[in-house]
Amino acid sequence: MTEKTAYTPATHTAPPARFSHGVRKGGILQVAGQVGFLPARDGAAPRPAGPTLRAQMEQTLANVEAVLKEAGSGWEDAVMIRVYLTDTAHFAEMNEIYDAYFAELAVPPAARTTVYVGLPEGLLVEIDAMAVLD
Repeated sequence: MTEKTAYTPATHTAPPARFSHGVRKGGILQVAGQVGFLPARDGAAPRPAGPTLRAQMEQTLANVEAVLKEAGSGWEDAVMIRVYLTDTAHFAEMNEIYDAYFAELAVPPAARTTVYVGLPEGLLVEIDAMAVLD
């Protein structure tokens, strides 16, 4: 049986419950939902990158990427990305930010699903990803 390995980048705070930022089992890496928290600072509570969707979205994508990299992976291995928005009015802006973030990639990073959810006060977006590793 293949062992599971958990990944938490040094830039991330400990999760608020019993889960990992990323888990690999065999060739599958699942990145837990990441939000737009700035890199962790000792003794300081997590804080969002800013009040705007753009600031939070860019930081959220960077946080997902940090987990991918911690596991020896990257966007090229991603096969599924899920975006969770708190406001349906943010969909078009999210697409613009998403497209710009991945503009350098010849092939889109993954299949994508977008859903609308409730998140803790002040958070506008959450993103998770699944990667397949060789």
